[in-house]
Amino acid sequence: MTWLTIGAFAKACRLSPKALRLYDELDLLRPDRVDPGTGYRYYAVEQLERARLVAWLRRLGMPLALIREVCGLPAARAAMEIRAYWAGVEAETAARGDLAAFLVDHLSGPSRRETTTMLRLRYAAHSDRGHVRPANQDTVYAGDRLLAVADGCGTAGARASAAAVDALRSLEDAELPAGNVLNLLEDAVRSANEAVREATADDTDAGTTLTALLWTGSRLALVHIGDSRAYLLRAGELFRITHDHSVVQSLVDEGRLTPEEAAAHPQRMLLAKALPGDTADTPDLKLREARSGDRYLLCSDGLTRAVSDERIRELLGRGGPADAVRLLVEAANSAGGDDNVSAVVADVVPSAEPSAPPGWSGPRGGRLV
Repeated sequence: MTWLTIGAFAKACRLSPKALRLYDELDLLRPDRVDPGTGYRYYAVEQLERARLVAWLRRLGMPLALIREVCGLPAARAAMEIRAYWAGVEAETAARGDLAAFLVDHLSGPSRRETTTMLRLRYAAHSDRGHVRPANQDTVYAGDRLLAVADGCGTAGARASAAAVDALRSLEDAELPAGNVLNLLEDAVRSANEAVREATADDTDAGTTLTALLWTGSRLALVHIGDSRAYLLRAGELFRITHDHSVVQSLVDEGRLTPEEAAAHPQRMLLAKALPGDTADTPDLKLREARSGDRYLLCSDGLTRAVSDERIRELLGRGGPADAVRLLVEAANSAGGDDNVSAVVADVVPSAEPSAPPGWSGPRGGRLV
């Protein structure tokens, strides 16, 4: 057996000797051997993996009590706990960031607010049945304040998606409270959940995804549940800003499937979260700072299963929002059109910039499709 002194072990795992002594006292990371005469601590080389995990979790800001629990779990369960912890951190940080932005604006005085460039959304949307599906169960909405995509399933899927989006449309005229826009959005999703439950009372297998962006005037509040997606195109680079709530994605997260295996998995369309859901099916909520020139895409999986992210990036960057919507839907249909495909594209532009002329068959001006 090869042992490392506390100094050598600390250097190898990037924890200080002081931290290692504390973790010993807390029964989080005990030395493999303590010299009975000198009290010197010695660590086995095999303990380095656990020590490094502790160091990484501390860098995340995870409390020591929770770290002790996570370190005692199998790898897959530990990954789930870390993901749940970080989701909570992101939600709390987003809410605090919203409040901080409000306070900065409030305390800066009217002179600064008046000189700030005002922004707005310029948008287009379309939902297409595709070549194979007998009916369209997707619903899209695009308005000055709200953008949304919902993908229904089951015999009452169309009713489910329409009920979810319709419940959020009240946000178009709602007064946005300073400091808690995410709370307002979360309440609206609860209402959507109940609306979907009522609309699908005769079909217990029916449900819907819901991905939406709420415009506050300078930021975008995102709500997401299911496997529809939201993307951001910024300076030519495409970023996916949602995480699929699907069974296959969970297997990828746990390292049990590769992304390539997931794409062909027979259960790739099975959702882990959807509406209507129970209290455990909490949506993802995030707040994003808007920049002039940003372009956002919300879409159903009829697009993302047929068209690669690289191809989406290429088509999304072409023309105005209506042009991009048309090209994306056409690309999905050209790839087979085996599912409904829906897309909403919105640009963040200065308020003084004129609206783009109405494009293709996509709706504008807050129409539900």
